[in-house]
Amino acid sequence: MKQKLLLLQDVEDLGKQGEVVSVKAGYARNFIIPQKKGVIADSGTLRMQEKLQKERAIRAEKDKQDAEVMAQMIQGKTLSIDVKVDPEGKMYGSVSTKDIADLWMQENIIVDKKQVQLKHAIKETGVHEIALKLKEGVMASFHLKVIPQVKQESKKEGE
Repeated sequence: MKQKLLLLQDVEDLGKQGEVVSVKAGYARNFIIPQKKGVIADSGTLRMQEKLQKERAIRAEKDKQDAEVMAQMIQGKTLSIDVKVDPEGKMYGSVSTKDIADLWMQENIIVDKKQVQLKHAIKETGVHEIALKLKEGVMASFHLKVIPQVKQESKKEGE
């Protein structure tokens, strides 16, 4: 059974603040309502809808401007990350979306790991083009240079 909800906040893959959406009752009861992301749509809440949509439009415009500025800072840049490799050149582990978000943090640019568009973690050295989906659908891309760091065998002297 579907239930109509008025969204109080943006919900990924569902809708934006101020929209009336139809969701399964369990999803509404277990996720949307307890997290205060939406309320059951009735005559009283529908009056609130116009106010929420105006607030959302203002915030969307500001988010889009901020995202476009961030995209200009990111577009075409090259970041580097050192990874440990075995003697044959195979990586130990991989480079994940969290690692990429942390690299941008070091550059004083806040990127959420959910914004990094990677289908799979990077498991090969070399240069990779990475896309970012910023707020309000603004896209940016950059290059990530995965540099191999061969593990040196350490010999202890005096033993």
